[in-house]
Amino acid sequence: MSNMPAQGPRGMVGPAKKMDKATRRNVLRRILSYMFRYRWLVLLAFCIMLTSNLLALWGPKISGYAIDAIEGKSSGEMIIEPLFQWCTGLFPSSPMVGEVFYYCLFMAAFYALSAGLSYALASLMIVISQRIISAMRRDVFHHLTTLPVNFFDTRATGDIISCISYDIDTLNTSLSNDLLQVCASVVTVVGSLLMMISISPPLLIVFFITVPMSIWFTRRKTKKVQPLFRARSQKLGELNGYAEEMLSGQKTIRAYHREADILKTFDEKNLAAVDAYYMSEYHGMVIGPSVGFISNLSISFVTVLGGIFYMLTLTRGGDLSPLFRIGLGDVSAFVQYSRKFAGPINEFANIMNELQSAMAAAERVFRLLDEPSEPADAPDAETLENVSGAVEMQQIDFSYVPEKQILKQFSLSAKPGTVTAIVGPTGAGKTTVINLLMRFYDPQKGKILVDGKDSLAVTRSSLRKAYTMVLQDTWLFCGSVYDNIAYGKEGATREQVIAAAKAAHIHGFIERLPAGYDTVLSDDGVNLSKGQKQMITIARAMLSDSPMLILDEATSNVDSRTEQKIQQAMVSLMEHRTSFVIAHRLSTVQHADNILVVKDGTVIEQGNHDQLLATDGFYSRLYHSQFE
Repeated sequence: MSNMPAQGPRGMVGPAKKMDKATRRNVLRRILSYMFRYRWLVLLAFCIMLTSNLLALWGPKISGYAIDAIEGKSSGEMIIEPLFQWCTGLFPSSPMVGEVFYYCLFMAAFYALSAGLSYALASLMIVISQRIISAMRRDVFHHLTTLPVNFFDTRATGDIISCISYDIDTLNTSLSNDLLQVCASVVTVVGSLLMMISISPPLLIVFFITVPMSIWFTRRKTKKVQPLFRARSQKLGELNGYAEEMLSGQKTIRAYHREADILKTFDEKNLAAVDAYYMSEYHGMVIGPSVGFISNLSISFVTVLGGIFYMLTLTRGGDLSPLFRIGLGDVSAFVQYSRKFAGPINEFANIMNELQSAMAAAERVFRLLDEPSEPADAPDAETLENVSGAVEMQQIDFSYVPEKQILKQFSLSAKPGTVTAIVGPTGAGKTTVINLLMRFYDPQKGKILVDGKDSLAVTRSSLRKAYTMVLQDTWLFCGSVYDNIAYGKEGATREQVIAAAKAAHIHGFIERLPAGYDTVLSDDGVNLSKGQKQMITIARAMLSDSPMLILDEATSNVDSRTEQKIQQAMVSLMEHRTSFVIAHRLSTVQHADNILVVKDGTVIEQGNHDQLLATDGFYSRLYHSQFE
């Protein structure tokens, strides 16, 4: 599309930088808002997670009772007395073994039930995360359909696709795995702390040293890692955008023998993405082993200190303060709880890099969702109905960017049913006129009137429905030939589709396809020539009953013989319609009622073909240069 805004490299994200607290809170709040949509499932998952972790937390306590029973010390806590009697009955000669067996059964049952609930929780979290991600992906795609055209003119398609696929998938992984681990870790840490307090408060002194060390180290590394993950997402988006752009231009690249150049550029972008990935993963993965070392160090100190208290309990007995008395079973249970206490902290450190990656990905997704939609219609906007097709552009000034004006005091007047051609050199502003007629953009100055109504005062939907467009760049979707043609009119019958194809001189070709009109086109119709694709889009336009027609280089991709056939079809297509034709081939506009010659955004000549030739001006020179 000519005269598109020049805003530098196309992309969605700027330079990676540290995510501030306000941004982080906003991202978390919006993620939670998606979770709130499925609050009952989330509540169920929380209850399952809480129950599973509480059952697992009882395991070390019961194992401590079993060890005390081996020493001949009974805890006296028999939850199910008949079960205890049954266990001791199995070993009548050694009730102590029966009590140990009793506790072992309970411990196995608790752990088995906890494992079963963990499996159910993991399955439920997959369901929740998929629903959240589905809703998020749907919101993103729906929002894309509301964005103004200038968004797509200034963004790389590959980068947008990267946001929809890679970034949302990254967030999905975090929701289904990392979020679950974090929640379970909180419950485990709090539960283990309470259990350790009930066993021996003095042993907790070890954690007053090691836990702050872990927190300090994790926070310090997180501040460094966060921008690295944002840089990673940016570089991957740039790589995807470049790959998509180069793959779509393979014929041109090979025709100009530029394979080596694009490979060199791809290698540079690929290396930049790899380096960004390596730096984020390297600094992120350092957190886990470092915090793991601190956690293991704390367990070692707990074991040593617990052993000292146990030996003092054995040697000094009643002289020792009850606060420092501890049994062997209590030491064993405390060590196990200290592992449960330190383990989640270590796990949390291990997933910090994944959480940072998820936060960076979520920020990109929400930044896309925050892109302003196409401005809403005016509150009192009318619906354009019964359009006759009178169009006027009055003293239009327009620029995509402030420093480069495209149209200057541009005016045109088209009566209903007439054909207005717009010709001129490349970059003169011809396509910009079409963008303004369709309200893809709005002018900075001047008015555009349709049937005497200001285009700004009518709804965009009704205005655009009043036009049918055939563009130079064809677009065919994955579907049958019939579906692609019928796209031009809702509820079109097969007879109407065939009639339109015959009018566009494409019926014979379609009949020769393997399945005729039911032949499926894929990947934008790669198995068709450009001319064949263009003729299908022209057939699509012939189905439409819109009162106005726009042809933007509609025959540029067909040969001269086919062009003559299409021009015959165009006569019937343009009949009783106000038509606007942009063409470089002046042979296609000779019968236009009015020809506007545009140069540097200004109409320099105007009239029909014969009148413009008679003036011996710019149009005349342009015409003779093509035919001589």
